[in-house]
Amino acid sequence: MKSVKKTEGNTMLQKRRTLLTGGLVAGLAATALPSELLAKDSKAASLALDRAKWGARNHQQLQALLARNGNSSAGYNPKRRPYAVFDWDNTSIMNDTEEALLMYQINTLSFKLSPQEMGAIIRQNVPAGPFAADFKNAAGKAVDLEAICSDIDDDYQYLYDNYEKLNGSRKLEEIRETAQFQDFRAKLYYLYEAVNETYGVNVGYPWVIYFFTNMSVAEVQQLAEASNDHNLGLGLVKTKYTSPAAQPGQAGIVSVTHFHGIRLCTEIATLMDALQQSGIDVYVSSASLEDVVAVFATTPKYGYNVKREHVLGLRLETANGVFVNRYKAGWPLNWGPGKTEVIKKELVAAKGYGPVFVAGDSDGDYDMLRDFADTQLGMIVNRMKKGKIGDLSKLAADQIAAKSPRFLLQGRNELTGNWMPSEASIKYGKTGETLLG
Repeated sequence: MKSVKKTEGNTMLQKRRTLLTGGLVAGLAATALPSELLAKDSKAASLALDRAKWGARNHQQLQALLARNGNSSAGYNPKRRPYAVFDWDNTSIMNDTEEALLMYQINTLSFKLSPQEMGAIIRQNVPAGPFAADFKNAAGKAVDLEAICSDIDDDYQYLYDNYEKLNGSRKLEEIRETAQFQDFRAKLYYLYEAVNETYGVNVGYPWVIYFFTNMSVAEVQQLAEASNDHNLGLGLVKTKYTSPAAQPGQAGIVSVTHFHGIRLCTEIATLMDALQQSGIDVYVSSASLEDVVAVFATTPKYGYNVKREHVLGLRLETANGVFVNRYKAGWPLNWGPGKTEVIKKELVAAKGYGPVFVAGDSDGDYDMLRDFADTQLGMIVNRMKKGKIGDLSKLAADQIAAKSPRFLLQGRNELTGNWMPSEASIKYGKTGETLLG
């Protein structure tokens, strides 16, 4: 009896091993299922979207999107590959890579500009006169363009003459202790905020990328990678910078706040991966400089693995191998209606159809989220904002119970940068969840 049991046990064990090492495929084949169906079933099983911290319903809707449109679906046509479009800043990552890079440029004095060039760029295309009413100095007086630019001129001339990597001999650590550096940092970042809030992104977004003038693409990308790595290592902290009281200059004492730190978004990275494995192409559409975003989106260590030619953003003219302070002629400003224009120009014109999925977080993404009849789902990272994106967020909230929603709202905790498994978010400085702003 013992020998019989051993033989039966060996036979059963062999059967298990056979199943685990390929017998399962043979067994399925014996049922006369077509090999194409086996391949499709195997492929579909391997492309389940990682659950991570998606809102449960959002995960379900995205899984269904993959099933409907991916290469495991019966109607998939490899000659008519579907595609998805993602915003970058505050959608694919937490916080803004371009703003982080501006502060990093300032803190490391990473400019290749003479004092004359700096003076021209900070005034370029910015109307003269006072800024919006919110932009006052500590004395309550309006700040105007020429006053603050004059102060920045004086600060930068001192820094240029003294910093070892510009035209001087002093170390960065020493330079950063000076009143001139502290004044320069506060006033240049204040000027960035004032220009955007007063005159809008059509002026402010090209203006900020002019600081890459005289750099090659490789130099800008090296700087962007250094900024990314630095900011990924920082805490998520809003820091207030105030210009020194001992150096009021013409503009007076001003204060500005910068949100330090960047976080990767695992959910976006794994969604991009699932889309691409499903035969759905992934594109990035950003209002930051295209070459800056490409560093983040394409470098393997960050985990997004987007193709370089699939990154669309702001563009600068070049001359003699370096950037110049002119926006690319004929290239739309890739923000708001400009994002729709670029998608039509670069993608719809070549493919003949729009994106099946679009993700964004702000007014700059409003148009591309809603402008294409082919878009089955638009996902909004919930920053509890007002304005146009606030209207879409409300529509998404109203559709939470709908079987086939047009828009999804995905929550995030701004204290940690992590997503939340719900539609609601936690705003920086708060503790409770909020659905709408």
